[in-house]
Amino acid sequence: MTTNAATDPMIGRMIDQRYRVRSRIARGGMATVYLATDVRLERRVAIKIMHGHLADDAAFRERFIQEARSAARLSHPNLVGVYDQGAEADTAYIVMEYIPGITLRDLLQEHRALTPEQTTDILRAVLAGLASAHRAGIVHRDLKPENVLLADDGRIKLGDFGLARASTQNTATGAALLGTIAYLSPELVTRGAADSRSDIYAVGIMLYEMLTGEQPYKGEQPMQIAYQHAHDTVPAPSLLVPGVPSELDDLVAWSTARDPDDRPRDAREMLEHINGNQQRATGQYRTAVLRPENATAILPAGAPGPEATDATTVIPPQGGTGQAGTGPTGRATGPTGRGRNAPGPRRTGQAPGALSPASQRLADKATKRSKRGWIALVVVVVLIVVGAGVGWWFGPGPGGNVRIPEVAGKTVSQARQLLEAEGLRAADRTRTRFDAVVAKGEVSATAPAAKREVRKGTPVVILVSNGPRMITLPAIVGQSVTTAQAALDDDFDLQDPQYQFSADVPKDTVIAATGRATDGSAIDLSTVQEYGERGPVTLTVSLGAVPDVAGKSAADAQATLQQVDLTVGKQTEQYDEDVPSGQVISATAEADPVVRGTAIDLVVSKGPAPITLPDVHGKTINQAASTLEALGLKVSYPDCTNVLCGFYDWKSTLPVKGTDPGANATVHKGDTIRLSYDQ
Repeated sequence: MTTNAATDPMIGRMIDQRYRVRSRIARGGMATVYLATDVRLERRVAIKIMHGHLADDAAFRERFIQEARSAARLSHPNLVGVYDQGAEADTAYIVMEYIPGITLRDLLQEHRALTPEQTTDILRAVLAGLASAHRAGIVHRDLKPENVLLADDGRIKLGDFGLARASTQNTATGAALLGTIAYLSPELVTRGAADSRSDIYAVGIMLYEMLTGEQPYKGEQPMQIAYQHAHDTVPAPSLLVPGVPSELDDLVAWSTARDPDDRPRDAREMLEHINGNQQRATGQYRTAVLRPENATAILPAGAPGPEATDATTVIPPQGGTGQAGTGPTGRATGPTGRGRNAPGPRRTGQAPGALSPASQRLADKATKRSKRGWIALVVVVVLIVVGAGVGWWFGPGPGGNVRIPEVAGKTVSQARQLLEAEGLRAADRTRTRFDAVVAKGEVSATAPAAKREVRKGTPVVILVSNGPRMITLPAIVGQSVTTAQAALDDDFDLQDPQYQFSADVPKDTVIAATGRATDGSAIDLSTVQEYGERGPVTLTVSLGAVPDVAGKSAADAQATLQQVDLTVGKQTEQYDEDVPSGQVISATAEADPVVRGTAIDLVVSKGPAPITLPDVHGKTINQAASTLEALGLKVSYPDCTNVLCGFYDWKSTLPVKGTDPGANATVHKGDTIRLSYDQ
């Protein structure tokens, strides 16, 4: 689709005083790609500019820039190079290598299915570039034919590295999402987790599509396709296109296994497998490296070129009859070309030592050539001097290029000194910006950015940190830990949670949230409404109440506490009338608050305390019973059967003769003591 300046205001715009936008190449859900000219280096580049409504989201904009920096770390012949990134007037952009040509999607739409040889050529190039990224710890996350570029000169490059995550997060429904869903791995569909094996799955889907001309899973809704990714197995391409080699069937099955552990661990392993198969191939589908039609050929040494018959012959200088040269045959010859002993024609009237007319003409030509040689030498010297002057001017001189030094974290005066020492001009006025890392008042960055190569004398604006951007805190205390982390993760730096036991707060609920002030002191975030962007946040999470081990045996109590990462501290024993011997009476923590690893002290019952039975011999029955019952003992005695007992209070009169057990015996509370008396 053609676009002019009337329909797209970016056409003709100069970005960062360096990139002149020429035309629009493509438009996606996240950004628009334009063809531009780098006026400083006079080369064509592709510049990706984030959509304006996304640039207003600071978090998304920061992610866009960070992903560009990740992609810029990669350098491989099969990866689209990233030259630069920056922002201007709330517009974030990435400058990339411009690849004139088509995409793999265009090729598939034109030819539908590819041959095994063509498929393997493209697959090797994609895996080679992807292996370089995987070695750097970068996962593409959005592999699809639209991101495989086929250059006009035969090169194959993988593009849009590192930007797929942001793109998918901002794609809602429709064809854009459907195109991405078609290559999502099962773990991305079910868990949202991506690693190098997720890229391998997408490569396997593309391999199937190149061999068959269609995607393995189809559906009217994205969820239908996602369900098939999670539950179905990709069929063999040979079922749809007979003649596909079995090795490629196996490669599709291996790379699209539903379990990530059953796939190649990264692109390098898959590429090495393909190369191994090619070395063992017997002609079934050996891959040939395609070369451009107009490639320059280098002739081997000794091979005759197209103009070998017109080789230059060096003529030796000629003198008088006594001088000799070397003829084409290698023999010594005189000026006439004959042999040394052959008689030459005699000249009459010629003074001794004078040159013949032919020799004189040769001498005159030699003199002219000598003059021309001196003139050429003077010209060369002048050119060398001029070249050295130009080199000095554009090198160490005032017209050369320098890299902007890194001044983040310096004071403004220190930054000015560093810039001026490199031959740059620090702008008189500084600008401020929010910075979550650099302290307020210190230099945050420069415009143009650090490490950019610019001309000496270029004005550089110093950006001073205004501290972190203050963000309104969501509700934290009393929320579940997963809810709180999801609310805080995009704007703040979540530290590892701290856990403690609490009898009042349910398990996995946030008890407190703590931040850090500029002086390093702790801040209770429940007492403030705003907190600095990317500031550290530590959540204190409840582990629930300490298990109640009262009434358990000491061994059971220890096992119960160990299950929640608590240990048993001191164990003491004491008598208890209500708790049986060997059972825990109480448990007390040695520290407050109680965290994992805290020791719990146990008090274990020894049962009721022993009692020495007193001697109640001679006391009346009522007196003896009162004494024993006061000790917690039970008393029994037989009824009086004497007829006289009915006429007086015999319990207050009759003396105790003995007890069972006897006096001084060891008894326990609750035991029954039997009294005896004479009736």
